[in-house]
Amino acid sequence: MIPRFIKNMTTPRYEIKTARQASMIPHRMSIPKKVTLLCSESVDNTESCLLKKGDKVKTGQKLKLTETSQSYVTSTITGIISSLYPYTGDYGQTYTAIVIEGDEKEISDDQFKTVYENPTLKNAIDFLSNAPGAPQLELFTNPEKPIRTIIVCGLDSDVLVTTNQFIISTETEAVQSGIEVLKKITGIEQILIVVPRNVVQGYGEMGAQMKAVDEAYPATLPHSVIWNVLGLEIPAGKSFEDLGIAFLSAEAVASIGRAYETGQLPLTKTLTLIRKNGMQTLITTRVGTPISDILTAFKETVNDRDRIVIGGPMRGTCVYREEYPVLPDTDALFIQDRQNITLASDYPCINCGECIRVCPAKIPVNMLIRFLEAGQYETAADQYDLYSCIDCGLCSFVCVSKIPIFQYIRLAKYELSRSQSSEASNG
Repeated sequence: MIPRFIKNMTTPRYEIKTARQASMIPHRMSIPKKVTLLCSESVDNTESCLLKKGDKVKTGQKLKLTETSQSYVTSTITGIISSLYPYTGDYGQTYTAIVIEGDEKEISDDQFKTVYENPTLKNAIDFLSNAPGAPQLELFTNPEKPIRTIIVCGLDSDVLVTTNQFIISTETEAVQSGIEVLKKITGIEQILIVVPRNVVQGYGEMGAQMKAVDEAYPATLPHSVIWNVLGLEIPAGKSFEDLGIAFLSAEAVASIGRAYETGQLPLTKTLTLIRKNGMQTLITTRVGTPISDILTAFKETVNDRDRIVIGGPMRGTCVYREEYPVLPDTDALFIQDRQNITLASDYPCINCGECIRVCPAKIPVNMLIRFLEAGQYETAADQYDLYSCIDCGLCSFVCVSKIPIFQYIRLAKYELSRSQSSEASNG
């Protein structure tokens, strides 16, 4: 691997103009009749599973598959488990899908109320890992990679998405409470809040230092934030945790604050709906709500060859079932009309250089893609800076040949990670 740092990141010459900001009054969805919760654990023997079809569950109840499970989900409605089945997500990630059919009357589980008055890292991990915003609280338990700085993102990591900007602007008290809890349970005092430069004024005291960044994409991505706010360079192939930095979204921190203020687990996710006509609408709905419920509520029809994208237009991932659920980290839902989809091609690179000029990490993308297309991932990593990529997707956006470069890069990183994991387990 070339020992090169991700530094001197520049604003791309090609700027993407965002649409008008979404309404600051979100549309509140009704409680869904059915939710699907994805537990990041699979059970080979259903007989040993704690959860069974027909089991009754309460709103806010913690659901584990086995007694020794570290993973869990939180029921977002009261009802009956109607099915459990294995589910495969992106790049081979396996889950157990837990489908709950709702009852008319909600009954709340009170287990969290027994601990909320005494916040600790342990009970935060035990109850809030699936809270809206998906706070990665396990990051604070690794003694080999101690976290020294927490960055709270009042930014969104894709164009047209306004979810965390909304949270930081309207739920300042919850965010402030969440910061106080984080300081108490982690012992970390250096907490920064990053917000768009045009709205940095007017927040007042929030218990953390405010930092402003440009809202022009991709300045809102974590690698860019670290460089522009802290002046730190991330060595290629290293993680933020290697440098003692943890990122939490504004929604994750607000969820922590609300939970320890009220004694009730937060269950409602805020996300940005980007419709076919480009309009943006903020939505609040229970985690686990099927996408189909949102499409029906907004009379948005998905036809043959239209796209449903989880995330924004630059970094989002397509899904192929309208029953796919809203997850704790689903910040956006993008519906793309087939007439507006730029089809990928297998036309060869013409060496126009657009991808190199637009790349904020200055990667030789024209050479990198040749090795990725050939499946030579190790060479791509060792000689052409694969791990310096910050996953902004600008290379695919400007590619004259319409090569899906970003998807090739994601696939290569996944395959290399899988190969390294296999070697480590067999070593």
